Amino acid sequence: MKVKWILPGLAVLGIAAAAHFLPVGAWTKQLEAWISRLGGAGYVVFYAIYVVAALLFVPGAALTIAAGFLFGILRGGLIVWAAATTAAALAFLIARHLARGAVEARARKDPRFTAIDKAIGERGWKIVALLRLSPAVPFSLSNYFYGLTAIRFWPYVLTSGLAMLPGTVLYVYLGAAGKAAARGAGRSGAENVYLGLGLAATIAVTIYLTRVARTALRKAGAGPAA
Repeated sequence: MKVKWILPGLAVLGIAAAAHFLPVGAWTKQLEAWISRLGGAGYVVFYAIYVVAALLFVPGAALTIAAGFLFGILRGGLIVWAAATTAAALAFLIARHLARGAVEARARKDPRFTAIDKAIGERGWKIVALLRLSPAVPFSLSNYFYGLTAIRFWPYVLTSGLAMLPGTVLYVYLGAAGKAAARGAGRSGAENVYLGLGLAATIAVTIYLTRVARTALRKAGAGPAA
């Protein structure tokens, strides 16, 4: 199993342990009450926090899981997807127009960038899509790197938005599953089975897409060696 999947695995174990040993249900109600008091502003606040965090290189997995925990799969997924796409677009524009020199200096220190830049120059948005499915560099850093490549803004934004969906759904689902686990007493056995099967299917699909992307990237010379 790749290192990439350690975090989801730990998240599942952490959710199960927290639901068993901690008063997660009570904490969840408090968090939901706070979000509810904010009304529509709660969504905006979370969206803004996510965008700023991504621009500042803060790993987004925890925030994505939190979105599922607080807002559910559909609303949490939409918020994260919109925020991640916005952050990707802003970082791209910053690198291309406002801080190109600083980003170029950072990119020259990363041997992966040369291969990625060459591959995108040859195959454009297809390489961006594959990298989003199986990132060769961290999400926040890659957003800036893409601003230095030959790809145009709108193809980059559209490709990024679509290709980030599988990973977004996975982590949001983990958060929603954590919330359900915290309130497991009110669910039937069938609901528990449905929840578990849905999570397993989501993980399986994401792993499959990642492996396909990694294989294609290796053939294009822009991916990891193994």
